[in-house]
Amino acid sequence: MKHVLIVEDDPEIVQLLEIHLKDLGCATLSAKQGDLGLRMAIEHEPDLVILDVMLPEMDGLEVCQKIRANNVQSPIMMLTSKSEEIDKVLGLEVGADDYLTKPFSVREFIARVKAIFRRQKMSKNGMKKLDEPKSLRFDGLSIDIDRRKVVCNNERIELSPKEFELLVLLSSNPGKSYDRTKLLNMIWGYDFTGYEHTVNSHINRLRSKIEPDMSNPKYILTTWGVGYKFNEEL
Repeated sequence: MKHVLIVEDDPEIVQLLEIHLKDLGCATLSAKQGDLGLRMAIEHEPDLVILDVMLPEMDGLEVCQKIRANNVQSPIMMLTSKSEEIDKVLGLEVGADDYLTKPFSVREFIARVKAIFRRQKMSKNGMKKLDEPKSLRFDGLSIDIDRRKVVCNNERIELSPKEFELLVLLSSNPGKSYDRTKLLNMIWGYDFTGYEHTVNSHINRLRSKIEPDMSNPKYILTTWGVGYKFNEEL
């Protein structure tokens, strides 16, 4: 059974989501305030967090950011209104996995939840396929895939789920260039056309954590006119 946390202050929307999540075989928890939702996400680490942007006490973007800062790996679907286009971008950049615009159809909601669970399963299966090796080692950088642990120059590095997935994908295929659209589709899933700059933001944050010199990257290289690749010479 999947466990879903709904952080939403509109009781009618909460009730609607609960009904259809239960039809999918999910158990649900709910919180009306952002700070309470944050505590519940950290405590329970659900299989999915549905997070409204506009919340009392703490807004959804801050909640999302703090969930990721506490190294909670749960997928996050953010709910936004049509007037909050910028929040979709910010949501993806602070660690959300998907977004849904209000008002939304039940069919679209169900499809997106199923897609998140499917990507979650594919991601886990993909990690399992990397049995040889379960860890990747380069000059000064080691990646333990099973434990989701990254050590750079003998220092433990904390990465968000998307940063980790980007690093594993690139480092598993040294020398292979990926354009931004491809990375967006592979790491975030579908329906994010126009948000390719989100990839740039995550790459920049990833580089800031592992690169000894941001102006002259050692691990993640820019392929001019294409996108990014992991340094095959390591």
